[in-house]
Amino acid sequence: MENVVLIIHLLLALGLIAVVLLQRSEGGGLGMGGGGGGAMSGRAAATAMSKLTWILAVAFIGTSITLTILAAQKSAGSSVADRLSAPVAEGAADAPEAPLGSDLLPPVQGDNAPLVPSAD
Repeated sequence: MENVVLIIHLLLALGLIAVVLLQRSEGGGLGMGGGGGGAMSGRAAATAMSKLTWILAVAFIGTSITLTILAAQKSAGSSVADRLSAPVAEGAADAPEAPLGSDLLPPVQGDNAPLVPSAD
């Protein structure tokens, strides 16, 4: 179910992007765009593209809410804190004490390695 809603959500997103990019700019944003009378007339007539934009936007928000509800139901009863305090497996006792990459630590007190790079 979640995969079906996710695929529909992605198709709606692509369709919404395409419809918005196909529309003609009438707002004159950034001083560009054409079309006279946009600010003078009370309200521009709703075109088929603007109606399609609204339909796709409402459907997109609907699938977003649906995906949120599905994800919340899937994770109900679990917490991030529960995963942090996971029990240690019995085979983990064979793991090394030092973390991997411990050779990246600074040299010990008695080591003669230089602490700064030399310009050789």
